[in-house]
Amino acid sequence: METLTLEAKPRKILGKKVKNLRVNEQIPAVIYGKNFKTIPIILDKREFTKISQEAGESTLIDVQIPNEKPIKALIRQIQKDPVYDRLLHVDLYKVDMSEEIQTEVPLEFVGISPAVSDLEGNLITNKTGLKVECLPDKLVSNIIVDVAVLKTFDDLIKVKDLNIPEGIKILEESEDVIAQVTPPRSEEELEAMDEEVKSAAETEKEHIESIEAQSASEKAKKEIPEGEESTEAPPTEVKQQE
Repeated sequence: METLTLEAKPRKILGKKVKNLRVNEQIPAVIYGKNFKTIPIILDKREFTKISQEAGESTLIDVQIPNEKPIKALIRQIQKDPVYDRLLHVDLYKVDMSEEIQTEVPLEFVGISPAVSDLEGNLITNKTGLKVECLPDKLVSNIIVDVAVLKTFDDLIKVKDLNIPEGIKILEESEDVIAQVTPPRSEEELEAMDEEVKSAAETEKEHIESIEAQSASEKAKKEIPEGEESTEAPPTEVKQQE
């Protein structure tokens, strides 16, 4: 696998002032690790976005700081603005190549299941990744799951069925089901599901309307000064003609 290199610059700007970096398409970040002094750094937003999409959290990256030896690291955490989805901060973990690490390796589903293509079943995947333990140089970018073995609705792919690269220990239960194919739903089942969705939507709508009405009522009460009565005229009594 080609080595991924991420260019970085030392960072002296700390605290709230880092927002100025983001304005200039730069990301504040740190490199930390066991028995390693944390280094504040600056990353180029565009370059990091490209590399992070390719590397994920299970591929070693060479972090290159000018005039320094490349640092082997993993992407540990990416902080984003919850509203605008903008990158805010990145944590990179320096690995010791002589010590085993624990991380999660994504699963890549390949092939075509006959139970789907021929029997019109529905492919169900129960996991997107597996927790593993291994030496850093044994890490792989993904673990392949070939769904072509799912020929009937009784077939299952379990953790123990996967072809795990040498040197990687899986930290999952061996009997955990990774993938299976369920029979297609009948028209009656689909109609029942539609009704459930509609009913849930109506219930949620009524709940929201109730909350809004209660909120409006409380707001109206707060707007009337204490000790004063509402200026709204009371309803007039109409005498019924005999």
